[in-house]
Amino acid sequence: MISRSPLIRTTLVLALVVAATGCSGVKGLFKKDKDKNEGVPVATLFDKAHDQMEHGNWSNANETWGRLIAQYPYGAYTEQAMMEQAYAQFKAGKHEDAISSIDRFIRTYPTHKNIAYFYYLRGLSNMARNTVFMARTFKLDTSTRDLEAPQQAYNDFNTVSTRYPNSRYAGDARQRMVYLRNEFARFELNTGLYYLRRSAWVSAADRATYLLETYPQSEYQYDAVALLAEAYTRMGNTALAADAKRVLEQNAPQHPWLHGKWPNDRGIISRLNPFTGDAR
Repeated sequence: MISRSPLIRTTLVLALVVAATGCSGVKGLFKKDKDKNEGVPVATLFDKAHDQMEHGNWSNANETWGRLIAQYPYGAYTEQAMMEQAYAQFKAGKHEDAISSIDRFIRTYPTHKNIAYFYYLRGLSNMARNTVFMARTFKLDTSTRDLEAPQQAYNDFNTVSTRYPNSRYAGDARQRMVYLRNEFARFELNTGLYYLRRSAWVSAADRATYLLETYPQSEYQYDAVALLAEAYTRMGNTALAADAKRVLEQNAPQHPWLHGKWPNDRGIISRLNPFTGDAR
């Protein structure tokens, strides 16, 4: 045991030396990694970022474009780099960053030949932020509703379709406006059903009326009429309930509300909002 101790001590010392060297090496690697694009020629950065995008490395591409713009803010490559960075940020799911980059580009190049594309891309970015809105809609959480992102997306697409009707993005922008409009109507319908479940008949009727006035000819207009008929029936207003029923009979004769296919309060809610978990 005594004869082996010098060997053990030597081994421990060597291990400590290797560990220390390894730590400094790792630190060096981190430092190198952090500044890997610093001082790189603009053309090299440009090609590198494009290669990263072609391979779907959106986050890395975003960083490389950012370095190019920071190092060469007035160069020949900067304008294209700003365009590419906004798209890379969108694809990387960095929607807030993408919107900031797009806004900066629009301010800098308001008459750019591709300006319609940037309004369209901003609409897509705002629409992607719509996932929070949709989650709240399906949970009927009216106390925390936030229409800002989807409404901004609608405005962006409207800008594309009205200011740049001949652009390649106008047709898709109009389709997305129709989709968003229907989602707004659906949100109002779900809010009305929220009130209906809580026996707030007047609020339910008001919400259905608002939907019909604000989003006429949406996918949910006759569901709103059914909600009106139900709310007025619960309030004992037979005249208005009969009017709503007559509209359904004339325009949507197959609507489930007319055929008693909902045996209780949950019936109409399940039919109109399958996200409650007990659709029939």
